[in-house]
Amino acid sequence: MFEISAHTRRKRRAELLARGIFLSMTLLMVLPLLLILGFLIWKALPILSLDFILDNPSKGMRAGGIWSPLLGSIYLVFISLVIATPIGVLAAVYLNEYARESWFTRVVNLAVVNLAGVPSIVHALFGLGAFVLFMHIGKSILAASMTLAIMTMPVIIASTKEALASVPISFREACWNVGATRWQTIRHVVLPNSISGILTGVILQVSRAAGETAPIMFTGAVFFKAIEEGNLFAYGLFDQCMTLSMHLFTISTQVPDVPDALPYGTAVVLLGMVLLVNAVAIVLRVYLRSRKKW
Repeated sequence: MFEISAHTRRKRRAELLARGIFLSMTLLMVLPLLLILGFLIWKALPILSLDFILDNPSKGMRAGGIWSPLLGSIYLVFISLVIATPIGVLAAVYLNEYARESWFTRVVNLAVVNLAGVPSIVHALFGLGAFVLFMHIGKSILAASMTLAIMTMPVIIASTKEALASVPISFREACWNVGATRWQTIRHVVLPNSISGILTGVILQVSRAAGETAPIMFTGAVFFKAIEEGNLFAYGLFDQCMTLSMHLFTISTQVPDVPDALPYGTAVVLLGMVLLVNAVAIVLRVYLRSRKKW
C-alpha cells in the first residue's frame, strides 16, 4: 500500500485552505444581500398584500398601493428589452462573425466600451434631446424605453460577443466544409450554442433598466398618474407613466408623513420583479446550457 508523501499532504492542505478561502469570499458576497433582503422584507411586512400591489397610490401617495408604478416599470423594461435585444445581438453577430479587423471595427468596439461607462444622467439628456425634442415623440413610454435601450445595449453587445466567441471554430469549419453559407452556420449552429451566454446580457439589461431613475425622469416618467386598477393595458406607448424606481424616490424624499412601511414595500416589490425576471432567465439559461454536447 502506498503511503502519502509529505509533499502530497502539503498540496492537499493548500487545496483545502484555498477552497475554504474561496467559500468564505462567496459567503461574504452573499451574506450582505441576504441581510438587505431580510431587513427590507421585515420592514415591509405590515403593508405587503395583494391589495398593495393591485391598488393605485392615494391620499397624496401616502396610502394605497403601487399598481400604476408597477405596470409602468413592466412596460418600460419589456419595451426596452424588445428594442435593445435584437439590435444588440445582431450588432454583436456582425462584429464577431462578419467584420474584419480594421480601424472601423476598432472604433466601433471602443465606442461600445465607452458607451457602457456613460453615466445614466447623460443618457437621460440624450434621450430628451434625441427622442423627446428632435423626433417629436414627446415625453412618453416609447421615448423612455428607447433611452433605456440605448443605455443597456452595450452590455448585450459585449456579452453576446463573448458568447459567440466561445463557440469552437471547428463547429463553423465543419459547416463550411459541407457547403453551408456563413449565415446558415450562424443561424443553425453558432447562435443556438451561444444562447445561454446571450441571456446573461439580457439578465443584466433587465436589472439595470428596472432600477434606473434619471433616464426616465427626463423622458417619460411622471410624478403621479392614476390608471384603471388591474388593467394590464392601461398605458399607451405615447402616454407618460409612473415607475417603481421614481415612485420610491418620490415617496422617500418628496412626500411628508409617509407610513414607514410604504417605501420598504415598494422596494421589495421592485426587487421581487427584478429577481423574478432574472430567475426565469437563469432557469432558461441553465436548461439550454445543459443541452450542450461540448
